[in-house]
Amino acid sequence: MSPVKSLLAVFITTAGLYVAPLVPALPSDRDQPIEVEADSVDLDEGAGKSVYQGNVILRQGTIRLEADRVTVLHRGSKPSKVVAIGNPVKFRQRPGGQKEEIRGSANRTEYQIDSEELLLIGNAYLAQGDDSFRSDRIVYDRVAERIKAGAAAQGKERVKMTIGAPAAKPNTPSR
Repeated sequence: MSPVKSLLAVFITTAGLYVAPLVPALPSDRDQPIEVEADSVDLDEGAGKSVYQGNVILRQGTIRLEADRVTVLHRGSKPSKVVAIGNPVKFRQRPGGQKEEIRGSANRTEYQIDSEELLLIGNAYLAQGDDSFRSDRIVYDRVAERIKAGAAAQGKERVKMTIGAPAAKPNTPSR
């Protein structure tokens, strides 16, 4: 597999990790073609690094990821780390059987491929419907199926969660 194709496969896998703790991904997303748009790309096989810059948009099925810059570091011919930077990096996906999209964002995301650990840094946010999770750092360990946020993820901000906001009552005139 070429470095470009392996990069795209790894990055889409990374994007899918945003939603893994909430609901399963739509199976057909993996079977869809991957589309990438960027203002520029610099593939340096000698340095083991690929850099996509400027309005980077990745799409695969219902997955959409937007970033200012995406860097992929390679160890040999295999990607080892993926870093996305944005103001913010944005992600969304409509999981199978769900009405609500999952939305996520952070100033920076890092994915260590060997350990399967995803780190969201700076204004980290994850939401689906009325449920949301926010902190300065969120770490998701895919192997252990464990999420850490705030101080548990070496962050400095408190964790803020909103779970299932009650349905709004219709407005009634006051007397």
